[in-house]
Amino acid sequence: FTSSRADPDVWFRLSKRSTGEEYYEYVLLYVDDVLVISENAESVMRKEIGKYWKIKEESIGPPTKYLGGKLREVELETGVKAWAFGSHQYVQAAVNNVVEHLSKKSLGMPKANQASKGHRLPHKAPNPLSTDYRPEIDVTPELGEDDASYYHTLIGVLRWIVELGRVDVDVEVSMMSSHLTLPREGHLKEVYHIFAYLKAHPNAEMVFDPTPVEVDRGQFERQDWSYSAYGHESLTEELPPNMPAPRGQSMTMRVFVDADHAGDLITRRSRTGFIVFLNGAPIYWSSKRQNSCETSTFGSEFVAMKQATEYVRGLRYKLRMMGIKVDEPAFVFGDNKSVLYNTTDPGSTLKKKSNAIAYHFVREGVARDEWRTTYINTDENVADLFTKPLSGPKRWKFVRMILHHIFPEKGNEATGGD
Repeated sequence: FTSSRADPDVWFRLSKRSTGEEYYEYVLLYVDDVLVISENAESVMRKEIGKYWKIKEESIGPPTKYLGGKLREVELETGVKAWAFGSHQYVQAAVNNVVEHLSKKSLGMPKANQASKGHRLPHKAPNPLSTDYRPEIDVTPELGEDDASYYHTLIGVLRWIVELGRVDVDVEVSMMSSHLTLPREGHLKEVYHIFAYLKAHPNAEMVFDPTPVEVDRGQFERQDWSYSAYGHESLTEELPPNMPAPRGQSMTMRVFVDADHAGDLITRRSRTGFIVFLNGAPIYWSSKRQNSCETSTFGSEFVAMKQATEYVRGLRYKLRMMGIKVDEPAFVFGDNKSVLYNTTDPGSTLKKKSNAIAYHFVREGVARDEWRTTYINTDENVADLFTKPLSGPKRWKFVRMILHHIFPEKGNEATGGD
């Protein structure tokens, strides 16, 4: 096996299926966790890896657990087989640890003071955060050393839960992570609120649907960029000179991006949110406060577009260096018409100098056909889930677009109950 230049923990080699078709076998490493992807995975594990390291016998076979999440093979309504990844077990264990911690802390304290001091989880938590709560304007007393350390621990647990696929708490966890240097009592109380939400809605999994996605190519017409400012350059995507020969089928890459302009009430910085799909599988999501203060919605949306397409460029490189075929542009959806016009029209000119870097980065990528952009109505833009805390039907609509087997069921969105 050869280590991929894009990710040294991804090892691959060329092999042949029983049908004679060439394909790549992969070995994925994460410390002492090993995942083999091959038509002859058990043979690779036993005879090759097992030659040098002792492997637990019960761990050889179709994977059931990886990095704290549970794996299972499912059959979709279309008859297509796919892998599902859920964090139910990890979430339940994390919630139980918090409940146990709070019960120990409340021992000997009068019941009348337990709730006011935040020593138990809320009974109802239809959303991850309390209604209209903003952590940046919280002026409750600062936490003591022990509670501040525990706050750090809980944020670390929540960030891993998000990494394991619980995208429905991503923006809330990101907001609370911004206060690690000076956590307050109100911050800790809201983190408990997130765990109360997870306790009420623990059962969710992400299904990596390999089904090819039909994209309306009419929305992504290729324009003539030869007369633009980038016309003197090569109008083709720069490919890695040392990438392995691709094998297998290409996948359709879709990106949904959004920004919450001036959402931070103290710094007035905006928040970027985006999610990336390969075919029907969500593979990356991000919710992050922007590093600069943008004076307009146009500026914050363009920064968000730049951050999303920067990730896309890196992803396209990584896939190619793993031997995966990438032969079409990424299709990027946004809900700001001004930004979309300025990224698709070769004749557009920039009137705001402060947005020049994001403007030209995105447009150069479009000119090289690395990605194409189009407009999507904000009510259909799933990236809205990653820019601000949502509630009600809109929130659950977006959550169900990414996660399966999560409550509340349809018709019960108003309360968020089970």
